[in-house]
Parts: sequence; structure tokens; C-alpha cells
Amino acid sequence: MKVDFINSSYRRYYAAHKDQILKALDKCFSKGDFVLREDVDKFEKNLADFCGAKYAVGVNSGTDALKISYKALGIKPGDEVIVPSHTFLAPIEEIVHLGAKPILIDVGEDALMNVDLLEGLITEKTVGIVPVHLSGKVCDMPRIMAIAKKHNLWVVEDACQALGAYLGKKQAGTFAATGCFSFISPKTLGGAGDAGGIITNDRKVYEKLLLLRNHWNITQNALLGHQPKAPKIMDWGYNSRLDNIQAAILNIKIKYYPAMLRRRRAIGMKYEKGLKDLPIELPTQQPQQIFQEYIIKVPDIWKFKKFMQSKNVELLIRDTTPNHKLPGLGLEQFDLPVTERIAKELVRLPIYPELTDAEVDYVIACVREFFAPAKKAKK
Repeated sequence: MKVDFINSSYRRYYAAHKDQILKALDKCFSKGDFVLREDVDKFEKNLADFCGAKYAVGVNSGTDALKISYKALGIKPGDEVIVPSHTFLAPIEEIVHLGAKPILIDVGEDALMNVDLLEGLITEKTVGIVPVHLSGKVCDMPRIMAIAKKHNLWVVEDACQALGAYLGKKQAGTFAATGCFSFISPKTLGGAGDAGGIITNDRKVYEKLLLLRNHWNITQNALLGHQPKAPKIMDWGYNSRLDNIQAAILNIKIKYYPAMLRRRRAIGMKYEKGLKDLPIELPTQQPQQIFQEYIIKVPDIWKFKKFMQSKNVELLIRDTTPNHKLPGLGLEQFDLPVTERIAKELVRLPIYPELTDAEVDYVIACVREFFAPAKKAKK
């Protein structure tokens, strides 16, 4: 048996929904709907409704969702923004691109922002906090928001890996000024390339996001029949529109998204049960998380990967050098011991919803086979 890490997800999903996808594409081409047309408008409504937010703005990537959020909230050169190093580089690099300074914070054993360290990093230059909800789990947003309110700071949630995850009664992305999502292909709600979105409950922030994503051009929605009041003062915006074709594809997939999340959870629970007695560390669980990834901590990640490859099981190992240790970025002054340790321990197992039970069982059997000598030695 062969189990790849993600590619079969794309092919199997397309095979299952090919007629709907091709019909949506044909409609876009037949009508000439490519930029900020009906499908984008519909997806923004679908995204806001799904998240329980008032407003949503489609943009071209999760990275731009972060950048435009920072800009809408008033980030300026010289400002400081607190963000984890244990994350994809995007939330850090967009702080730098806007002339501000990232202040990197360590994570806990759950790989989420260690809120106990947060207030100790706040200075007179601090303007914002960017919690990153990794692998479908949500940071301690009530504490983060309380600290932000105390120090008059804005908060932007990087929820790119947590669409549909809850903490209490609130969904990831709805606690802060904005919530940022990525719809690049490997995400739980992935399109056919790059795509992103922002949600907010603040009308003024929403209107500014609309301007920023399209060159500060207020006429962007004229063809949809609603024309906001023109701004009295111009500013510099970006070209960060969600492509209408991507929106059309996402409008199909979001209908199936709850079922896809349930299937991911079922796979995660199979891993949990099948791997629980092995000498590895399984991921910390939250009751209302989603399963964007299933990440285990393994003593020798490269030996483990080589064995699994010999069994035709594809794993993902990435970011073994933390962002603050990457040469050339000028971030090496930060001392983040947990981040530095777990970067060398993490291995991602396949968890896409199109996996069969037989494939999941095979992955579990291969992992167990690798650790069989260690279990025998204990006895």
C-alpha cells in the first residue's frame, strides 16, 4: 500500500466533485466573471456566516490577510508586535515588511503562544499581539484579549490552520479585531491555489479592509450593485483580491466542510487510539479543535521518516530550524527554548479526509512496527 501526505486529497476530492467544479468554472468563463464578481461576494457571505462574524473580505492569501489586517489597525514603522517564532514565517515577515519589529515569544508544550510570558514582553512601543492557532487548536484568547485590553493593544488572530475550531462558544478568528485565514490547497478548506480571507465584527475595520485589498479603490463593488461612500482621503492600498474563480471553487467546498472536519476528527481519533501506548508524544487535544494536522513528537525524526518511506508512507517534516535561528533575518537575539527543542521533534502524519480507514490503519501499523523493538526492550 502507498499513502501520500496530501496529493491524493486533491485528486480524490476533484473526482468526487468534478461535475460541480467544472460547472462553476464554465459559469465564470461563460459570463466573463473573473475579478470581484458574484462568486466572491457569495463566498464572503458564506465565510462570515460559517464563522459567526458580521463581515468577511476575500483576499489573495493568508499572508496578505495578515498584512492588510496589520495595516488596517494602524501599524507604523518602529512599532513592536508580539508573535510566536513557532509558526510559518508569514505573520512575522509581514510585520517586518511594514517597517515594524517582531517581538518573538516562546510557546508551551502544546505549541501555542505561552501567555504566561506575554506581559513581560510588552513595552511602550508595543502596539499589537498576533496569536497563531496552530494545527487546529486555539490559543488562550480570553487571557490574551484581557491583556491586550489592559495595555490598549490590538490583536490579530492568525487562524489559517483553525477554520471551524472553537474555544468555548466562540470560533477561532472571532475573538480579536480580525481573524485571518488561508485557503491555499493544503488547508482544511483549500482551493486550487492561493486564496485567503479576513473576518471582523468592526464595520470601520471592514470598510478599510475593502479599500486596502484593492488599491484603495472604492468602485470595486459597483458591478455588484452596492457602492459604498467614496473616501474623502486617499491612501496606498494593495492588489490583494480573491480571484473569482477561486471563490467559485470554495463556494462548492464550504458546503462539504463540516463533513470534512468530522472525517478529519475521526482519523485523528484513530491515530490517538492506535498510537497511544508507543514511546512517542501525541498532540495535545482540545475538545473543540479541528484536525488541520496530526503532529507527533518522535526522538529521531529522520530515522523514523526513512523507515516510513520504506513502507511507502509519506510524512512531512518541516521548519526544523526555528524562524529566529534562520541566518540573515536578524532575529537570533531571541531565546526561545521550547520552540528550539520541539522544532527537532515534530512529524506530521497524513490526515486528509479522503483517506480510507484501511490507509489510516496501515499508517498506524507502520508506526507501530518502527517502535516494536523499543516496546520489546521495555518488557
